[in-house]
Amino acid sequence: MNEDMLFATESQLRELDPAQVEETVDAQKFLILVTDDLKFGVDAEDVIEIITNHTITYLPMLPDFIRGIVNLRGQMIPIVDIRLHLGKPEKEDCLVIVLNIGGAQIGILVDSVDQMIDIPKADILPMPAHSVQKLVSGMCALPDGSGTMMVLDCGQLLPQ
Repeated sequence: MNEDMLFATESQLRELDPAQVEETVDAQKFLILVTDDLKFGVDAEDVIEIITNHTITYLPMLPDFIRGIVNLRGQMIPIVDIRLHLGKPEKEDCLVIVLNIGGAQIGILVDSVDQMIDIPKADILPMPAHSVQKLVSGMCALPDGSGTMMVLDCGQLLPQ
């Protein structure tokens, strides 16, 4: 996308080449997270904040992948460990990404944050219908050639 069109008005977009307008209008912004060398994308509109210094309070009688809660300015946020959800060993020095999912706030533990990127919606391929991977709703190749991004289905993070 042309850097000049980052903050274009609708009338300016109409003057562009139709293919460039489609790319500008029909893209979704993702925050790319890295966990166990896998790249996951979450919708940037769902991201509230990134916490680097946190104390997780353990709560008993919860699924293993829920590590506990964090007190964030008086609000209790449940923390989901993506590594444990994927059957990987836990890691201690992780970042917490606080997300707003359907009006509820949850935190996810990830190894690192990679980048913020616009992906054309047409480039995101759905997961196969027979896929047993419940946390991923789609995937795509990253435009810079740095690998594959899996779209994290944040609604599936907490038990129903």
